[in-house]
Amino acid sequence: MKLDRIDIKILHELQKNGRITNVELAEVVHLSPSPCLMRVKRLQSEGYIEGYSAHVNIGKLGQTLTVFTEITLKNHRQVDFARFLAVVDKIEQVIECHLVSGGYDYLMKFVTSGIGEYQSIMERLTDMDIGIDKYFSFVVLKSPIVKAHMPLPSLFPR
Repeated sequence: MKLDRIDIKILHELQKNGRITNVELAEVVHLSPSPCLMRVKRLQSEGYIEGYSAHVNIGKLGQTLTVFTEITLKNHRQVDFARFLAVVDKIEQVIECHLVSGGYDYLMKFVTSGIGEYQSIMERLTDMDIGIDKYFSFVVLKSPIVKAHMPLPSLFPR
């Protein structure tokens, strides 16, 4: 399926506000409601829209700790990466995990209840012998800019 600029605009608006009504969305993307709904349903069925969720204000629930962690593996065979990811994928506090180029292998983002929980997770991971050579932790002090949406119109101009 080839997307046009209206499809991109629909995706852009939905990622900013998943609760927008079809009538409001149609108005924003300059379509009538029926064709707009057909496009949304097509985008869903083709897998461009994976689902909808609520953005929870975690700060209102209580204090948390966010840590970015650089991880370097001892070996770099496919089996080493697969073994590492199989374990890390099951850790609920791992919010993001990126294989990166440069001086280390993975950049991970943890959100935990505090430094004790984070350290416990890291001790467990290093004790499991899943190939971790070394890791460096960067505690987030403040997050002045966090965006939940991607700049789709500028990434994919049609």
